[in-house]
Amino acid sequence: MSKARYDGHAEWYDEFATSELGRGDRKTVIGLLGPGPGALVDVGCGGGSHAVAFTELGWSVTGIDNSEDQLRLARARGVDVRTGSAEALPLEDASFDAAVSMWTHTDVDDFSAQAGEIARVLRPGAPFVYLGAHPCFVGPHSRFVAGEGLPELERDYRITGRYDKAHDPDGIRARVGATHLPLALFLQTFVDAGFRLDRIEEPGDREYPYTLALRWRR
Repeated sequence: MSKARYDGHAEWYDEFATSELGRGDRKTVIGLLGPGPGALVDVGCGGGSHAVAFTELGWSVTGIDNSEDQLRLARARGVDVRTGSAEALPLEDASFDAAVSMWTHTDVDDFSAQAGEIARVLRPGAPFVYLGAHPCFVGPHSRFVAGEGLPELERDYRITGRYDKAHDPDGIRARVGATHLPLALFLQTFVDAGFRLDRIEEPGDREYPYTLALRWRR
């Protein structure tokens, strides 16, 4: 089960989540999710800034995170949250109408367990919107600081697991490390959990995309 690696970094990371880049990610997710009503689980909700926006769209949001430091911020925003691991969600089977998760496949130790858990708590046909680092251009094989300019690709694309190599000494990877999954393994993880792909996007206007956004169906 993954560690609460963001404890001690909550305010720092919240600045990113509420920045122009973070709001852009949220806009992409909202475009794929659409408005409520319904029960929505936000897996890896962090400080809750995105959950507030989902609530404003008419969703009844439950946020899950294993970082009490981040959940402190979410509670201050009035978000209904529970402490728990994405790989073992403290939720009942088939209890949600939709799910979102942002930037978590690079944080958890076992993304297949997370995908399986999200499938378990969703009702049949429910959407699951995921946004995270683009596996082709972001990872131990790439120098692509904040998605600016062109990525400089190196070896190690096919190496999986945790890494802490970071080109930006002040960035999130230098602080908490990351997990890398090559594109095929990343996509197959959703399929193996029982999801079917509904839509895929490479957001933004960069020459090479920094993020990948997907809408799956249970």
